[in-house]
Amino acid sequence: MTRRRVSDMNWIPAGSTQAEARGGAALAPVDTGSEEREAVEGVSRSVLHHSLNRRSFLRGAVAGAATLAWGRRARADAGDLGPVLSQIEKRHEETVARLQEWIRQPSIAAENRGVNEGCDLTMRFLREAGFEQVVKIPTDGQPGIFATLDAGASRTVGLYFMYDVKQVDPAEWSSPPWEAALVDRPGLGKILMGRGAVNQKGPEMAVLAALYAFRGAGQKLPVNLVLVAEGEEEIGSPHFPQIVRRPEVLAALGKCTGIFMPSATQGLDGQVMITLGAKGVIEVELISSGERWGRGPSRDVHSSNKARLDSPAWHLVQALSTLVAADGNTPAIDGFADKARPTSESERAMIAEGARRLDEKITKKQLGVQRWVNDASWREALELLASHPTVNIEGLVGGYTGVGGKTVLPHRAVAKLDLRLVPDMTAAEAHAALKTHLTKRGFGDIEVVMTGGYDPNSTPADAALIRAQTAVYRRAGIDPILWPRSAGSWPGYVFTGQPLRLAAGHFGLGHGGGAHAPDEYYVIESSNPKIQGLDGAAHSFAEYLQELAVTS
Repeated sequence: MTRRRVSDMNWIPAGSTQAEARGGAALAPVDTGSEEREAVEGVSRSVLHHSLNRRSFLRGAVAGAATLAWGRRARADAGDLGPVLSQIEKRHEETVARLQEWIRQPSIAAENRGVNEGCDLTMRFLREAGFEQVVKIPTDGQPGIFATLDAGASRTVGLYFMYDVKQVDPAEWSSPPWEAALVDRPGLGKILMGRGAVNQKGPEMAVLAALYAFRGAGQKLPVNLVLVAEGEEEIGSPHFPQIVRRPEVLAALGKCTGIFMPSATQGLDGQVMITLGAKGVIEVELISSGERWGRGPSRDVHSSNKARLDSPAWHLVQALSTLVAADGNTPAIDGFADKARPTSESERAMIAEGARRLDEKITKKQLGVQRWVNDASWREALELLASHPTVNIEGLVGGYTGVGGKTVLPHRAVAKLDLRLVPDMTAAEAHAALKTHLTKRGFGDIEVVMTGGYDPNSTPADAALIRAQTAVYRRAGIDPILWPRSAGSWPGYVFTGQPLRLAAGHFGLGHGGGAHAPDEYYVIESSNPKIQGLDGAAHSFAEYLQELAVTS
């Protein structure tokens, strides 16, 4: 396949039907920043087409209502991005090679596999991109990174990176997950397939490509940068506060106008959603065992003994049934949602607009469902997604799960849960409420192990960070959907909460799919005129940094 350069693409006006998102799979939110993006896709994609025309990007040409220029700028203080954009295209192959090298280094916090090496490789890329100070930050878990780039600019912007990835089962992949192969895929173009491709190394490499391009063009960045990175995002960021709350890191972040996480925000129709925050989450394991309960066996025994022995597995099932109402959906944990903030008038207006612009039928098709909970309407379902706390069973493990039957009475059973939190709820209070609830109902013997989690986060729509995103997207011919919060989660609360109180969000053109799933991919060279490849994504980050420099 011949590489389709940015200059080969033309603007396409809005108005197509919504395309199937992320390779056709409905991707369930799991835990974090990456899954925050996936949860947005679960909302669905609207009906806007666009692509990037390099001439429009550089010169700001406008050719009627159907053709919108990306690069048009009315401010005298905005620099010329033409040389930077040329460098992005010139360095395309080396950027792809860096991304492949990054993905070929496994960095799985859940397995303690290759994380330190992944940290060192990330630090090397940051130094090569122009960060003067790049420091490894030790934590009680995996190391973090603190980096600064002083461009002598009047404004400073924060960047959040993660360098860890989810676990893999290579047998489920059509291309080995650590090979980082370039694959031609109909309807998309050339994609890079591998664990971490879109979650999160592809979008992060697109940011670095923009920084490399500024250096190659001999131009200073329009803003100073402060970067914090972690290697435990995929396990709930249990030690990320130890990185951010170091005095030198807090001091540097305190100078920032806001902080953003690079993302590949486009669906196959080119549409983008701007989220003004994210739900919080706790991930817990509930462990029922004969030893701790004092009833049932202390080791697996023959199932004929059920006539005279209690079952730790049934004990767990009975405990789980108390966590939700009879509908299986409404949280019933005592005190869990007492502080949940009601949906505001402005949030309801956003949801109503989203219900108007988003296609319910396509969303149901993506998720493989026919009805919403309690037969809710489309608007009601969207409000639930954005604004209601949840109690979800991720998995149940106990006894024999192999081929055929095995007449055994297991001595131990485990449930993995995630509890989603909305504003004014906290992870610590949710964890405490769960434990108290179980004890009150006679299940105090069930061990509750919190494996990760964090509070919700929110950013106002009029924050400079958000207004800059909106400006860049609109110059690209996109009318983004503004959304109260993602149903997924990321550790943005450490930035939006005390003491920093920063605006925080996600930004970036480009497309990918399969996060947390087999055949994860990121589009490198797009054959779909509605979405950007790697170069177009890098262009969007260059434009965004420049917009942040002049938005107050």
